[in-house]
Amino acid sequence: MSPEVKAFFDEATFTVSYVVKDPMSNKAAIIDSVLDFDYASGHTDTTSADEVIAYVKEQGLDIEWILETHVHADHLSAAPYIQEQVGGKIGIGEKITVVQDTFGKVFNEGTAFQRDGSQFDKLFVQGDSFHIGQLRGDVLHTPGHTPACLTYVIGDAAFVGDTLFMPDFGTARCDFPGGSAETMYESVQKILSLPEETRIFVGHDYKAPGREEFAWETTVGEQKAKNIHVGGTNQREDFVRMRTERDATLGMPRLIVPSLQVNMRAGQMPEPEDDGHVYLKVPVNKL
Repeated sequence: MSPEVKAFFDEATFTVSYVVKDPMSNKAAIIDSVLDFDYASGHTDTTSADEVIAYVKEQGLDIEWILETHVHADHLSAAPYIQEQVGGKIGIGEKITVVQDTFGKVFNEGTAFQRDGSQFDKLFVQGDSFHIGQLRGDVLHTPGHTPACLTYVIGDAAFVGDTLFMPDFGTARCDFPGGSAETMYESVQKILSLPEETRIFVGHDYKAPGREEFAWETTVGEQKAKNIHVGGTNQREDFVRMRTERDATLGMPRLIVPSLQVNMRAGQMPEPEDDGHVYLKVPVNKL
């Protein structure tokens, strides 16, 4: 089956969120939502999420799932806000527990912060399946960018998060804690083993040099033939060397500090402190 896919592009973070609909019913899922955040003021805003919610309501959709491909380091998730407005179960990969343990230490979280993934409604493992109406989704564990990265294969469409970008941009960085270029290469091969006509929907687009428009849909066949990092004749050793050298030159994402603290909590803010206000920590010289 071929799901109906509506994309929402957030140019502030170059993130693509998706509404994925069962063509035989009004059942749908939302993938990788965005909560707007102004770092300078510490203010959140729901403009991006409200656009998705408005579409869901206009189309009369019944949201069954709010899915995260991984714990994002470049934007905050709007999953709890969307769940409050339109329902749905929040799902992520079971290796979220590894991310929670790692960054629980980075941010010196106390014992009240649960590191068992219980903030999410569903923890997926490799080989799991789920349904959006009559549409079946299958779960691929595709780590490398982070330990918890998943690809959701829903009908003839694969939602790959940050594992693959458009063919002219390549692949995601692998230098975050728990990341691995070697593991990334194996995950990419798992995705590229899908049928060549499988539609691939990427989690970000940064408009590669020479391309005038943002883009987020490609195919397995196009990735195999043209991806500048893993397509054509590129070999494992070439990829690992390129990725390692390139990652060493990259700075941290602009919103990594707030994003990780919020997203490892399934999009929830930390608990308010004694004065009733919420605070996000900035670890000095730890990232």
